Amino acid sequence: MARRVALSFLTAGVFVCGTLAAAEPAHQPATPPAPFAESRSAAHITLGQSAVPLYGPWKFTVGDSPIDPRTGQPLWSEPDFDDSKWETVNLKPKDGAIDPIGGLSGYVPGWTAKGHPGYWGYAWYRIRVQVRALQGEGLVLAGPASADDAYQVFDNGELAGQFGDFTGDRPVVYYTQPKMFPLAQPGSRDAWTGTGMTSPDLSTRVLAFRMWMEPSTLVLEPDTGGMHTAPVLGEAGAVEAGYQMRWLELIRSFAPSAAQALLFGLLALVSFTLILFDRSDRVYLWMGALFLLLAVYSALFVIGGWTELQSSPINSLLIDGLATPLISAAWVMVFWVWFGLQRPAWLPRLTAVLTLLLAVSFILGEEVFFGLVPHAVAVCFLTVSLILRLLFFTLLLWVVVEGIRRQGIEGWLVLPVVVLRGIATFATPLSLLRIRMYWFPFGAEVDLGTFANLLVAFIIALLLLRRLLNSVKRQREIALDVKQAQEVQQVILPEARLVLPGLTIESEYRPARQVGGDFFQIIPHKTDSSLLIVAGDVTGKGLKAGMLVALLVGAIRTTAETDSDPARILATLNRRLIGRGDSQATCLALSIQSNGSATLANAGHIAPYLNREPLPMEGALPLGMIEGAESSVMHFQLKPGDQLILMSDGVAEATDRNGKLFGFERVNELLRTSNTIAEIAGAAQSFGQEDDISVISVTRTPVLETELARAI
Repeated sequence: MARRVALSFLTAGVFVCGTLAAAEPAHQPATPPAPFAESRSAAHITLGQSAVPLYGPWKFTVGDSPIDPRTGQPLWSEPDFDDSKWETVNLKPKDGAIDPIGGLSGYVPGWTAKGHPGYWGYAWYRIRVQVRALQGEGLVLAGPASADDAYQVFDNGELAGQFGDFTGDRPVVYYTQPKMFPLAQPGSRDAWTGTGMTSPDLSTRVLAFRMWMEPSTLVLEPDTGGMHTAPVLGEAGAVEAGYQMRWLELIRSFAPSAAQALLFGLLALVSFTLILFDRSDRVYLWMGALFLLLAVYSALFVIGGWTELQSSPINSLLIDGLATPLISAAWVMVFWVWFGLQRPAWLPRLTAVLTLLLAVSFILGEEVFFGLVPHAVAVCFLTVSLILRLLFFTLLLWVVVEGIRRQGIEGWLVLPVVVLRGIATFATPLSLLRIRMYWFPFGAEVDLGTFANLLVAFIIALLLLRRLLNSVKRQREIALDVKQAQEVQQVILPEARLVLPGLTIESEYRPARQVGGDFFQIIPHKTDSSLLIVAGDVTGKGLKAGMLVALLVGAIRTTAETDSDPARILATLNRRLIGRGDSQATCLALSIQSNGSATLANAGHIAPYLNREPLPMEGALPLGMIEGAESSVMHFQLKPGDQLILMSDGVAEATDRNGKLFGFERVNELLRTSNTIAEIAGAAQSFGQEDDISVISVTRTPVLETELARAI
């Protein structure tokens, strides 16, 4: 840190010394020989350990130079070219002048403010300098810290360097960055070509800049055209110090954008994470998408300002042609979802159409693909893009006003953010009207959009926290509802082991979730010692299935009080499910008389196993599919010692990690080898439970049968 401070002071001292040397040279230079002394003025500079801004006099003209067939170089770069009829310009800035967009100091308006409004393309700057330098010191030229948009530097007709790519038909431009170009040593053959000078410590050289400005720059920035800061000429060490200071200025000016990219990236991560708390709330997804787009938007500015990874047209395509329309759409959709608006239903489709139109108008208006449309037409598209942005702002404002009508305080919190954001959207057009939209505290660029984004981050964080607390509250309420449903289900399930005269009933019930969709009821008759067993499996899982189970159990109990016939019970349950959407269930009803006579009615459920073998039952449709559907019915006899096993399809449909089913073959094997139904349920569960598992065993006991016979 101390090294940076020292470097800043050193750089400032170097620039002051260089400026004083330019104004009052320590040694009067020798009178230059003809033809320069007769017809052309020159800036007289004496250099030691110093660097001097080349404020002028510069000769300037618009257009491009023809190529000299003898040298292959542009004719206007040659040191003996007569530029006396060109305009004379000065690049000395006014006190306190600052770039209204980038925040760099020493800003000078471009050629559009000096007699060439509306001009874009090539232009040339030339300056003749007499340099007195220490022998052996390297001479370096620092390019302008701010320029529109690309340039080549010629030293006495020889190309010294460039910023941008001039190899194609049209130059490839980047955001302006500090550049340094080593020049030929004073006194060398290159520096003396065409000067006729003989002094070993005094050289005259002609520096020429070939500038190129993009047509879109005319409508994106004020006072555009050419160089906005003076190049700096001097000894290598001094120029490098100024070069580093310019880089620090550039880094500082884009630092807020880098901070915003990081801030919105973190907020996007938080928003996407909140989906885990409440997957039903789509606003977290939209909010995460908005924050991610804002992070990308800011990051693209930083990449374009600090690096040459992508050209200005590509950067404009990504920022204005892609990110800006998507951000505008995301703003509308975020609050459309946030306030739970449903009308008008066509608004999301309108937003999509406006997004596409805005992207096209930006791409054509900023001439990202140069020559696709004439320049005059491109200007019209920029007007269209302005109208579309107004439409987006109006649409967003309407959504927020509707939100205020619905939710009050949340809408009022959002309103100032939206208004401020809307003004920031038109920062560039307003700056072109000389309305100040940018400020530079401590050298960092802060605009109205920055304030809006920070306000967005703060308010949205509060609203997200409030929404999250409401989501957590809802989740707790849902968890309480599930727990209560689970308790209700446990109450309505029979005991795991029930002993009745002549029968022993055992059951195993293992739901896949807290609330299951399997059900069964064991209802002894109060007078004739018969027994009714109804078992089934409703479609689905979780709370919805649990509610359907409660409905069916209530219907079973109510019907059994007056009619215990299995077929009629299933018919009653079928009527209860008809007209309830996709509510369906497989079910069987079994009636066992005191003498072992059994009647079984089945509606799509797995057939019971009698003494480890499946009963041969006809198929039938599940309940709730067709009104008046009939179940399959069969009669059989339970002898003393017989065991009847009823199970749900959760046993056979258990699935391992490889997707392999447990299957009926394993079920048959389990029935032959297992001693208890707990072993059957446990084997399916450990294999990979996918659905509720229920297994019921009904055994007719010989001892009790003998006692009943004696009693008769």
